Order: sequence, then structure tokens, then C-alpha cells
Amino acid sequence: MVRLTSFLMHALTATILVPHVWSGKLLGAMLITFVVQGVTIGAYAARLAGVQTKRIATSISLFNLFVTTGRLANLFVIFFMGPLSDQAANAVGKLAGDAGAVAAWQQTFAMQLRLIVLSGSLGMIVFALFLPMFTYLFRRGVHSFEARGSIPHSLMRLASPAVIGDVLRSERIPPWAALRAFDWRALPRRLLIFNTVVMCVYAIGVQASYLASVLDVDVRGTAIGLSGVVNGIGTIAFTLFVDPTSAMITDQAIHGKRSIEEVRSMVFYLSLTAIAGSLISQAILYPAAVIIKLVALFAMHVHI
Repeated sequence: MVRLTSFLMHALTATILVPHVWSGKLLGAMLITFVVQGVTIGAYAARLAGVQTKRIATSISLFNLFVTTGRLANLFVIFFMGPLSDQAANAVGKLAGDAGAVAAWQQTFAMQLRLIVLSGSLGMIVFALFLPMFTYLFRRGVHSFEARGSIPHSLMRLASPAVIGDVLRSERIPPWAALRAFDWRALPRRLLIFNTVVMCVYAIGVQASYLASVLDVDVRGTAIGLSGVVNGIGTIAFTLFVDPTSAMITDQAIHGKRSIEEVRSMVFYLSLTAIAGSLISQAILYPAAVIIKLVALFAMHVHI
């Protein structure tokens, strides 16, 4: 009996000491992030569709629908990322006296978070290749909404097999010459800079908070709760600096002050800077987690 108990304790300790990177929950989190971040890129096509159909208000409404749906879907990643965080935090708590084992769990969890962020970047790249298809989809959506006057009915119509086949056939990968023709100099530089920064924040807002919760398990709940604050700051920055400028460029194209090619350039470079921001976010994931941890520690020790 003593030997069996000793063996079980040894097996449990070995399980705790040896973290594994890959799991079904990690793959689930990566898949959701891939789709959600990709949809964010696809939503940019609504601006171009608005100019092409001359229905800018309707296209912006569809843009907001796509973005809001994507951000809501992003909440479901918690069902996969939460258990990964709990597993790492519980192991860190049990191995508090073993610095090497604690570091191994923290590094493994950080690697899992980096893979999730990377899957979002890949989703952006893949969906960016399908921007022509998304533009056509938004055009169909605008006309369908005008005919039916109902978003749910329009979505049901767009989900029919015939329409889906039509949308898929609309996809055209632009040649390299067409991509080189997009001129970033026609766009406000601040628009591209702020879009890069905002996507940097969005890409790692939740992940950095979860990493902070494992770096210091004593402030776990506070650190995770701060993810809402981080994403809220990103939303405000997007609303103040990115969305109004892109809307202004779209309006100018509607009134003939800009060409439709400039709107195409805007969609292309917004997609490109969003991808760049997502890739750059890998470099600030750990520093952001440390900052969130320090803020959580400050909040815990402040007596009001």
C-alpha cells in the first residue's frame, strides 16, 4: 500500500513537472482565433462595397455587424484558453518552491499563447487573400437588405447554396502588378500607424492578461479581469483614430473627391497594417503581461 501511494505521488509529480504544449483545447483556441481575426480583415471590404454600391450607410451597418459578431465570437475562446490557464496556474501554485518547474510551466503557457496569437495572424493573411470575395459578399448583402428590409432575412438569403456558390466564384487573386499599384502615399500616415498599434493591442489583449495571471497566481482574477480594460482602450483608440478617418476617405470617394482606387488602396493597407500589428504583438506579449501583473499587484495592495 505504501509503495502504491508512493508510486501514485511520483506519477502525479511527474505529470505536474512535465507540461505539454499541444492539446485539444489549444487547437480549439487557435481555430476560433484564426476565424475571428480573419473576419476582422474581411470586414474592411465593407468600405469598398459601400463606394461601389453608393450605399455607404448600409455598408457601414454591415461592417459593424461583422466586427461585433467577430468580437462576440472571440469570447468563446475563453472556453479553451481558460482551462489552459487554470492548468498552468494550478501547477505553478503547487510547485511554488521549485523555480525550475514553475519557469517551465510559465514558458509552456507563454508558448501556447504565442501559438494562439500566431493563428490569428495566419487567419488575417488567409482572409486578406479573399478580400475580393468579401467585397462581392457585402455588395450582395447591401442589395439583399434593400430588397427585404431585414438583416436576418438577408443573411438567410446569403446562406443559400446558390448564393454561396456565386460568392465563391467571385474570388479573384489579384496579380502582383495590381498589388504594387496600391499607393499608400494617398492615405493619411496616421491612419496606418494607428491601425497597426490598435491591432497590436487587440491581438494580445486577452492573451497578455492570461499570461499575467500565471506569472503571479496571487493576482490571478484581477489580471484576467484587466483584459476588458486593455481591449476597451483598443476599442476607444479604434473609434477615435482609425474608424473616423477611414469613413471620411470613403465619404470623399462617394462625393467624387477621391477615386475608388484610393479606397481599394485603403482597404489593402488597412489589411496589411493589421497583419503587421498582429505579428509585432508577439514582441510585446511578455512585456504587456508584466505590466498587467504590476497593475494587478498595485490594485490588490491599494487600500481604499
